[in-house]
Amino acid sequence: MGTGTEHGPTVGSPAAGVVHSLHERRQTLATVESLTGGLLAAAIVEIAGVSAVYRGGLVTYATELKARLADVPEELLAERGPVDPDVAVALAEGGRRRCAADWGLATTGVAGPEPQDGRPVGLVYVAVAGPGGPVVRRLDLDGGRDRIRATTVTEALRLLAERIHGAFPAVGPDPRPGPPADAPPTGTRRR
Repeated sequence: MGTGTEHGPTVGSPAAGVVHSLHERRQTLATVESLTGGLLAAAIVEIAGVSAVYRGGLVTYATELKARLADVPEELLAERGPVDPDVAVALAEGGRRRCAADWGLATTGVAGPEPQDGRPVGLVYVAVAGPGGPVVRRLDLDGGRDRIRATTVTEALRLLAERIHGAFPAVGPDPRPGPPADAPPTGTRRR
């Protein structure tokens, strides 16, 4: 375990691990957030040395901004709503493209206190788009609004760490990419 201060993350935090891994690989990251409303970006930028890897992010809390700023297809949003695995993937891909980053990391879901568009409180999707293609993970979280949002940040960072290490298992000056970026997403379910 790392040591922490009351104002900062611990050395062993998921954000610190991701920043370190990206720095070693000379890769960059962008974020697109909905329910986390900037918490993900805040967790990342608290890490010393982050300017070498973090390109920036978007907070697209309003549904129409997901289309306008992150290039999520309007038809997809109209058909499924903002809390959907394919929307999460589109957010990650849009952020990656818009910010010219190697990796895009996105969050969307229902933090509460009330269900949204028939989706229950605690239903969350986190997605990563990167050199090995996109992946999305469904989370069914318990607790209040603050806990759901904080857990989403942690789980999004864990998913990104898994993808970074899966696509680039060897650390070195010239990592080799995984499957083509146009490979079909894994873990995406259609309703």
